[in-house]
Amino acid sequence: MKLRVGFGYDVHILQQGEELILGGNKIKHYKGTVAHSDGDVLIHAICDALLGAANLRDIGFHFPDNSDDFKNIDSKILLKKTIDLIKEKGYSINNIDCTIALQTPKIKHFIPEMQKNLSSAMNIDEDDISIKATTTEKLGFVGREEGVSAYAVVLIQKI
Repeated sequence: MKLRVGFGYDVHILQQGEELILGGNKIKHYKGTVAHSDGDVLIHAICDALLGAANLRDIGFHFPDNSDDFKNIDSKILLKKTIDLIKEKGYSINNIDCTIALQTPKIKHFIPEMQKNLSSAMNIDEDDISIKATTTEKLGFVGREEGVSAYAVVLIQKI
């Protein structure tokens, strides 16, 4: 069995008046992400991790942020397209481990719904998706509530 590991990272600016979408879940907050797509940092980090594990470059290569095709697109669509790309190369997902860094709002209560959304989009078991949340103890751009970031590690295997 051939196993491969991938790592993904994404960051977006937070701004008043924008929507905050994490893991395909719209979260009510006075700030949201500034982005070409819907700005879902969690899904973007997962896409990058999956693409990297399969040696398929990165999310910007496949879904450029200067293309009108992806303007305001739901990131779950990008995730489904990413799954198709790794399947074409003969891979399936073993598991995903993610961390979202966000000072406010607290998102621990949204994690089960995020797992459900991601499970549905990727057609994998919710138990194969770990999502954790952290703050940066008010340090850096996350701590100052200027942005949000997400990290993802994936394990894939040849089918």
